[in-house]
Amino acid sequence: MEKLITYETLRKFAYSNDRLCRGPIRGLVIAFHGLNWVNMLSEDPPEALEFAKKGILYLFPYNNPWAWMNQQAVAFTDELVDLLFRHYSLPDSLPIVSTGRSMGGQSALVYTVYARRTPAACVVNCPVCDLPYHYTERPDLPMSLYSAFFRFDGTMDEALRSASPIHLIDRMPDIPYTIFHCEKDSAVSKRMHSDRFVEAASRLRIRYVAVPDRDHCDLPPEYLADYLNSSAAAIDACCGKK
Repeated sequence: MEKLITYETLRKFAYSNDRLCRGPIRGLVIAFHGLNWVNMLSEDPPEALEFAKKGILYLFPYNNPWAWMNQQAVAFTDELVDLLFRHYSLPDSLPIVSTGRSMGGQSALVYTVYARRTPAACVVNCPVCDLPYHYTERPDLPMSLYSAFFRFDGTMDEALRSASPIHLIDRMPDIPYTIFHCEKDSAVSKRMHSDRFVEAASRLRIRYVAVPDRDHCDLPPEYLADYLNSSAAAIDACCGKK
């Protein structure tokens, strides 16, 4: 299919804070949504405003709500990123940070492997790390996963592994990763996902933050600030700012 997204139609396909950015653009944060997200952002999120003040683009792709970072989601995100790079004549060296929560966390981790422009860092909250296990974790998951990988050329197990962070560790780029996971997560088991991923990914540079007494993705204010600051700090590090 021909590419339909232009700068003029961008906001039909994603949210971007580019019109709010002050001064030179120093980096790009991509925020991937969680499972079942179907809304368009009608207002500027607080984090988008804060990133804009620092000259950081914030992109929220409207991927399929059951995307699970399948091949289509990767290509769709790449198209959005390339559009912003072209429109603002951004250098290829501009740092990109891949972020997300829950399915969005899984998406952010997987995107580091397949992205046309490899991110410089990854920051995630309560990510799904073992997709084959997650298929069995809750009764509502098989339908979305089967939908996401229905046209995959291979078995269902192969499809799930193709977008499963713990099965992609050997292919993940050598960049800094920051992982938050709530200790009382009842939707995405910390023990079965992030704990196992961090243990298996010893070759990667990972900062692992356990969030006590909180359920799925429920970061208290100080942890939420840390989560958002981690993205800005990664871009600062790439730009040589202390």
